[in-house]
Amino acid sequence: MVMNPKQVFLSVLIFGVAGLLLFMYLQVWIEEQHTGRVEKKREQKATSGWEPVNYLQPVPRIMTREKIQEHITDQNPKFHIPEDPKGKKENLLLNSERPTRVLRKTSHSQGEDQTLGKTTEPPTIKLSEKHEGTRTIFKKFIEMKWPLDIRPLNKSLVKDNRWKETDVAQETRRSFLQEFCKKYGGVSRPQSHLFHMVSRIYVEDKHKILYCEVPKAGCSNWKRILMVLSGLASSAYNISHDAVHYGKHLKKLDSFDLKGIYTRLNTYTKAVFVRDPMERLVSAFRDKFEHPNSYYHPVFGKAIIKKYRPNACEEALNNGSGVKFKEFVHYLLDSHRPVGMDIHWEKVSKLCYPCLINYDFVGKFETLEEDANYFLQLVGAPKELKFPNFKDRHSSDERTNTQVVRQYLKDLTRTERQLIYDFYYLDYLMFNYTTPFL
Repeated sequence: MVMNPKQVFLSVLIFGVAGLLLFMYLQVWIEEQHTGRVEKKREQKATSGWEPVNYLQPVPRIMTREKIQEHITDQNPKFHIPEDPKGKKENLLLNSERPTRVLRKTSHSQGEDQTLGKTTEPPTIKLSEKHEGTRTIFKKFIEMKWPLDIRPLNKSLVKDNRWKETDVAQETRRSFLQEFCKKYGGVSRPQSHLFHMVSRIYVEDKHKILYCEVPKAGCSNWKRILMVLSGLASSAYNISHDAVHYGKHLKKLDSFDLKGIYTRLNTYTKAVFVRDPMERLVSAFRDKFEHPNSYYHPVFGKAIIKKYRPNACEEALNNGSGVKFKEFVHYLLDSHRPVGMDIHWEKVSKLCYPCLINYDFVGKFETLEEDANYFLQLVGAPKELKFPNFKDRHSSDERTNTQVVRQYLKDLTRTERQLIYDFYYLDYLMFNYTTPFL
């Protein structure tokens, strides 16, 4: 069949129009897919609230050692910040791992209005109602004035005058930490996700308690107390170590939604118990590396021995046992650690964020029983409930104290001891611990 010129022209025209329409459709589809991916990424960042922590990026404010010394000396004349071991008077850059004071909006969204989730471009993907609800809660959470200043402790339930000295010490700690955070906490948006910030905080709803867990500072017995207060056990002395740490009986604050987190942070009594950083470090080493351990030896021990022990024997490389304290310190101070950090020797400033979360009660391991029993009075715990004083594990070992710490530090050089202090610098300052034996 032979087509006349008119038919040929119509065929070419039809195919041309069809091709043009197909091209236009594909172009629109590609643009929508690209925009959709951009919007999805923006929404994921917006609803996360905060970016991941970048611990290497310094913040704009520069704090000199002299300025911090001036503040600490005003609060505690006995406290002294040692000179740099190299004799250099360098500025102290508190990097982004430093706790900050005020939550601010993220800057992912462009334009004058930086409320979470809003953009200057019309969204191409319609969010679900659940997503929108989450965004609304985040907006309210960030716009609220949080954290509030520390509230006066409710002492109406404390009838005994024996707590007078403990109360004075408590008020001194609270005010010291608050003043330190006001002066040196800075004002910049946090770079850690909210749910990560509260992931170490345990919740006891009946007595409205939030307890931030600091390992090697009495945390096992504190969790026993929380289990008794919540009705999960009748006595703290009948709860095994495994039930405390692996039983999953207690709730953590990050298990709640944003509204639940916000409500509890602003209405519950928040407590943190800390310990001298050097003493806590030695205690962690003794517990995890000087006794048989099916986790820390193969995971941490093998990696530490392999990297820091020259000519290590095959047995040590295979089982990871016998790590020396000096090798452990080399691992701690290494910016390129062969295995990551662990909560047992992590800084309190990165476990509990004490300059972002205003703790109502600051207890210390050095006065653990007095502080803990006073706290139980404040929250209205049963009168018969007392904080247990037994050693959770390795009960035959001597408790880690100042004398024990000095024995371990003898194996280190002065520079190594100074570097450990520098590593825990913020913890020493925030909780007003005196300079260790260097």
